[in-house]
Amino acid sequence: MKKLNSLLLALAMVAFSGCSVIGGIFKVGAAVGIIAVIVVILLIIWLISAFRGR
Repeated sequence: MKKLNSLLLALAMVAFSGCSVIGGIFKVGAAVGIIAVIVVILLIIWLISAFRGR
């Protein structure tokens, strides 16, 4: 029974550390997504202004 408790404790520690890693990945992904959206909007504005200037 003691081995089972130790195994469950080790499994819980691994699972919780995995959750924090996944949380960090999603935070970085959100930041990259926001930057990508801003770049696309700026590109569209630049293209519109380039064609209006003609």
